Amino acid sequence: MDWDNLRFFLELARSGTLQSAARRLEVDHTTVARRIQALEKQVGTPLFSREADGHRLTEAGRRLQPQVEAMEAASLTVESTTPASEQGLSGLVRIGATEGFGTIVLAPRLALFAGQHPKLVIDLLAMPRLVHLSRREADIVISLERPARGPVVVTKLTDYTLRLYASKQYLAQHSAIRTREDLRGHTFISYVDDLLFSKELQYLDELYRPDAFALRSTSVLAQYQATAAGAGIAVLPAFIADRDKSLKPLLPTQANFTRTFWMSMPAETKHLARMRAVWEFLRETAAAQRDVLIRDQA
Repeated sequence: MDWDNLRFFLELARSGTLQSAARRLEVDHTTVARRIQALEKQVGTPLFSREADGHRLTEAGRRLQPQVEAMEAASLTVESTTPASEQGLSGLVRIGATEGFGTIVLAPRLALFAGQHPKLVIDLLAMPRLVHLSRREADIVISLERPARGPVVVTKLTDYTLRLYASKQYLAQHSAIRTREDLRGHTFISYVDDLLFSKELQYLDELYRPDAFALRSTSVLAQYQATAAGAGIAVLPAFIADRDKSLKPLLPTQANFTRTFWMSMPAETKHLARMRAVWEFLRETAAAQRDVLIRDQA
């Protein structure tokens, strides 16, 4: 039986759609469909039922999956015993991260890391939404909330600081802000409430209920740009805002927030050389950037 066809079967079983499986396997979705058809012809029975929202395993598919997973585990064990120093890091590692952290902190360093390993491909999904490990959207996920369940390896990556910021231009044109009560009447920039992908982003509930918004956005980088343009006040990660000398932190003893980044990956891939290397690099990157991520009160 063709192992490649079985590999395509396993990816589709886990992801549920041809498009997701194709992304993971770095092929066109028609290739996935063709491989599945070939496997079904070989075993003589349908392995998936085609539904409106994707592909679901049939009873025959459910019986086959644990056998293929056992074959995969054996293959991964063999791969993990080959020293990376002999073959070099190779393959694809897809990392899901929050937009700001992924763009500002990870992107430049991951690019340099990948440059040191020509056979390694790094995909960075720096997005203003949750990237799902369970849906196989990424190999390693950095999230604001610790995964609650599943066969995953989880570690606390780092804490980071957020502050209330306004541009010097905005502050020069509006009344002074010395206490929380002084926030009354000011214009804010924040997230779109009904599109929040994590409860950890509800900073303003802890500080002040705004009277008006100049802009609400799912993107923290859009919020930063609007704040820098003088449009209003926003809670921003210090690792983004402190790089911009036109911004000033407000209420340093009252408007400091701490959040945590959690890093996770499937337990089944933890032995792979490329996964171990990227995992450790991400930990080292967070540790090296600690002074940027965690800021004392101004």
